[in-house]
Amino acid sequence: MGDQGFTELVSERLGVRRFRPADLAAFVNYRSDPDVARYQSWNAPYPRADGERLIKDMRRMHPDTPGEWFQFAITLRSTGELIGDCGAKPSAYDPVHTQIGYTIGRAHWRRGYGIEAVRTLLGYLFDARGMHRVTASCDGRNTASMGLLERIGMRKEGVMLQSVWAKGEWTDDVLFAMLAHEWKSCSG
Repeated sequence: MGDQGFTELVSERLGVRRFRPADLAAFVNYRSDPDVARYQSWNAPYPRADGERLIKDMRRMHPDTPGEWFQFAITLRSTGELIGDCGAKPSAYDPVHTQIGYTIGRAHWRRGYGIEAVRTLLGYLFDARGMHRVTASCDGRNTASMGLLERIGMRKEGVMLQSVWAKGEWTDDVLFAMLAHEWKSCSG
């Protein structure tokens, strides 16, 4: 059964919670930044209607919907400011496998928030939701994202050369993964 009651996860500096209607302006703002959107699936500027739809959808979904992305809002605990989002997409075929992704607004880069948010999400997925395997992939040009995944202990499993058509060009897709026993080793 899905985590119907999910509300919020907390770490030292961050809250990872459900989106709220009041998040719309900040969400659309950081997703409209061309530097933030560069390696993502959307284009800048990010349409307000897309933000409204995503927030509305996330209000009625739960994090365990097979085959569907669930986006979590990332906020600063000290101020409540929305600084990014992270997502989890449970496999439609195997409920103990999940893919993750994340975005941090440029004003908050290089402060360790991405690492903290992804570690918080991994703790939830492995410890509370019983995942066996969590994967992530990123554009091969996104060295910052690859560094984040390596720093949190995810294993680079391979590169799919020129496998994604993104924003007018073929790009490499770099694959990372972590198993539950690896999480226990690096989180304990």
